[in-house]
Amino acid sequence: MKFTFVTLFPNLIEPYFQDSILKRAVDSKFISYEFFDPRDFTTNKHNKVDKQIISGGAGMLMTCQPLFDCLDKIKEQNPDAYIIFPLAAAKPFRQNDAKRLSAKKNIVFVSGRYEGIDERVIENYANEVFSIGEFILTGGELPSLTMSDAISRNVDGVLGNAQSLDVESYENGLLEAPSFAKPEIFQKLSVVKEFLKGNHSKISDLKNQMSICKTKYYRPNKEKR
Repeated sequence: MKFTFVTLFPNLIEPYFQDSILKRAVDSKFISYEFFDPRDFTTNKHNKVDKQIISGGAGMLMTCQPLFDCLDKIKEQNPDAYIIFPLAAAKPFRQNDAKRLSAKKNIVFVSGRYEGIDERVIENYANEVFSIGEFILTGGELPSLTMSDAISRNVDGVLGNAQSLDVESYENGLLEAPSFAKPEIFQKLSVVKEFLKGNHSKISDLKNQMSICKTKYYRPNKEKR
């Protein structure tokens, strides 16, 4: 899996791949990443990549020419590159999307800045568009990182124990049950007693009930579905 980040600020993204699980995944060549800066493709003599919004409005938009040329170059190098735009006005990114997209060979994340990206770029190049939540950020780098992390975890070999994926939230339509680590008692707070008895069938049933309760509380609409 190769992640290609189209961004004006690669330094916001690269450090995330230099520690912990994703660093090991890069070192082991399960995933790789690269950057393209739209400024490297602009024909503007001042190296600008933004222009005023037609019809008026506050702020500036990332304009067509640098992004068209940048994305054309990426598609020329890899015709199968799958291009994703993180947008506020888009469908929610879900765990099922992370699992599905982990089968792709090259995913391109195009990070907007300013007031966003000229819609013609999105219409011409996007394979999919996603939102990571109903809030506004200053740029698309954090959503791109969020999605690349979620996707990476589903790439074969990235997690040391692939079974970790089986018990996480959203895998069975429910939120994950509470978990506990040793010691069994800390500051007079005890773990659930049933977890200590070794009856895996009862533990499984109890965790399922706890998942249902948690889902009802935090995601009432999801539980109804």
